[in-house]
Formats: sequence, structure tokens, C-alpha cells
Amino acid sequence: MTSFSQTLTLPNGQRLSNRIAKSAMSERLGDADHAPSEELIRLYERWGRGGAGLLITGNVMIDHAALGESGNVAVDDRRALPALTAWAQAAKADGSKVWMQINHPGRQSPRTLVARPVSASAVPLKGEARLMFARPRALEEDEIEAIIARFATTAAIAEEAGFDGVQIHGAHGYLINQFLSPHTNRRQDAWGGDPERRRRFVLEVVRAIRRTVRPGFSVGLKLNSADFQKGGFDDGESVAVVEALDAEGLDLIEVSGGTYESAKMFEETVPTRDSSRRREAFFQGYVEMVRERVRTPLMLTGGLRTRGGMEHARENGVDVVGLARPIALEPDLPARLLDGSAQAARPVRLATGFRSLDSVIQGSWYQTQIDRMGRGLEPNPKLGRLLPVLRYFRPRRSTRWTPRPAAVQPQPAASARA
Repeated sequence: MTSFSQTLTLPNGQRLSNRIAKSAMSERLGDADHAPSEELIRLYERWGRGGAGLLITGNVMIDHAALGESGNVAVDDRRALPALTAWAQAAKADGSKVWMQINHPGRQSPRTLVARPVSASAVPLKGEARLMFARPRALEEDEIEAIIARFATTAAIAEEAGFDGVQIHGAHGYLINQFLSPHTNRRQDAWGGDPERRRRFVLEVVRAIRRTVRPGFSVGLKLNSADFQKGGFDDGESVAVVEALDAEGLDLIEVSGGTYESAKMFEETVPTRDSSRRREAFFQGYVEMVRERVRTPLMLTGGLRTRGGMEHARENGVDVVGLARPIALEPDLPARLLDGSAQAARPVRLATGFRSLDSVIQGSWYQTQIDRMGRGLEPNPKLGRLLPVLRYFRPRRSTRWTPRPAAVQPQPAASARA
């Protein structure tokens, strides 16, 4: 038995059947009303058969008026409850637990969707990202409290729909990360000015959700180890946040890193030697630094591609290994890692050497594989680079989910004396 074949009982009592999780990826398969589409439900039915003990959905926005991308699912009321229920049921059908990742984009809402986004402070994105995102305005205190309440509302609806938990997205430069980072949080009030006040927002979000859901419903959080930019959220401040979150009784903390300005989380690596395994996981060193300080289970995503790298992570403080892009290409990879028939993810080489171009190529290539599964097809490892890029920028149309007709139950035959 591998170390990632073991079950894991989370602090709230929820049990994962193994230590492999599908980490969140942006599916962009919401319908025109930002509800789960037929394609999104079909996609998770496929991933549910892949063997991972935990499936974490892509971004579900807590406000229809604050989207991170076209095609996001947004949940701020019960209007899409039947489709959400179908989504949860499809993902869980083969025994995986499924958590909804819930998020507010803050300033990382494209100007094509939101003309004036909000953030902790009025700090625009830098570099090429500035072309995509408009300058944000700083949130008022009553707006901050309303957003905290929205997180709790979305979590309650997820629980009602049958999801096993939620993962709060506190990484990758989205709103919670914007409050945590001294680069984007320039406030001098109760929500900023020093590390303690900068982390108040995320703590209040966690507390609001905990007050709203049942004890057996899992609450996790995705957190940056660092933002990897000057003056941003660094590993020292991140460790202090993890220690504060540990006291709140979270069920799982996923470690990641980077923002749209410094996209460490999207880097591609293809380890080729045993000596590289220690470096395979992007944020392994951070996990080892915090492991002895907290009791909360830790999940590590980013760079993991080989059985050896995953075993090394498990032996050095990681409770759950997260896979994202590898299972966009190989949805059954978790099952094959667990039964020993796979030693590594299939290598994918898409890089051209031009970083901005590579980001578009890689994102659109994996998005196309996700789209294929949503249409009931298998991923295509021979897919070229150009066609996915062209498809990525054309308008997306996802099919509205419709309830399946109930099976007609056979009626007992009429007796001769009737």
C-alpha cells in the first residue's frame, strides 16, 4: 500500500477514502445564468470515476455581480439548487467526497465583466495584467461585512445541495488574498494596517461559515505560501495566518502560491531524475516549515507529477496530495497511481520559451481537454497548440441543465379477480 492509499479522517469526522485530491481548476462551464451546465455535471461524473478521494470544484463565485471569468458558476441564492444538487450527486456517485470552492475575485474581475471591481484598497494590477483588469475601488466597511455574509450564504446553499464541504479560496490574488497582502491592503482601519488586522477578513469568513453549516460539513481553505512579488504576502506572514486558522478548526488547508501578477501556480515542470523529487512540489519547503506548528491537515498542490514526488511529500508533512492539470489529461490517473499501474503523470510539453504566450497556450490546451470531457469525450493527448487557443477566445455556450425524467416504475399485473 502506498502512503497516499491510506484513508484520512478530517477533524470534523469526515473520511476521505485516500490521500489524492483533485485540486480546483477553472472549468468555465457555467450556463448563461451562471448555473451548473449539462457539460459541467458530465465532467464531474467523469472525474468522480477517476479514483480521487476528494474532488474540489473550480471557482464558484459568491456574487453574480462579481465574476472572475466568463463561464463561472455563481451562487448567491437558491435559484439553481436543482442543478447544484445534480452536480454534487454526479461527482459523488462513485464514492469521492466533493467540496465546492467558493470565491470572490475582488480586483481580479476582468474589465469585460466588471467595469469597477472592488478590493481591500484601490491598488491596480501591474504589468500585462493591468490591460485585463480595471483599477479597483476600496471597499467600505459595510460592504466588507456583506461579502462575509455572502460567503456564509453560498456555503449554506452548497450544503443544502449535497456537497460535502466548501473550500474558501484565499490564494492566487483573489479578494481574501488581497486583504492578506500588504501590497494590496493599504488600509489603516479595522481591516488593515498590520498583519493581525489584514488577516481579520479571512478569519471572519471562516467564522461566519462555521456558524452557518452543520459540524459534519467540511470547511477548508486554499492559502498562498507567498505571493512571490516585492512587498506582497510572504512566507513569514503566511505561517502566522496558518497558525491563526489552525485555532479556528478548519478541516484542510491547501498550500499554493502566486497571483496573476506572478503566476507561480501555473508553472510547468517535468521531473526526470530521482534527485529532482524533493523539488518536484513547488511549495514543499513551506509545508515542512509549518507542519510542526499546526494540527490541521495540509494539502499540497503544484508541480506533483510522479509517484516518488508524491511519496516524498507524504513522508514530509503533506496529508493530501493535490493534482490539477494532470487529471485534466488523465482523469483516471488517481486510480492508476493507487493500484500501481502508473508511476507518473503523462508528460506534456507545450512551452515555446515566451512566458506570456506559454500561459495562454497552456491554459487553453487544458481548458480544451476539460471541454472535451464535458461533451462526453475523452481527453486528447495529441491535441496541438493552435486550435485550443483559437477556441479559447470565441464565445462559450454551455447547455442549461434539465432534470432527467424519473424512471417509470413497473405496475403490478392485475389479478384475474380484479
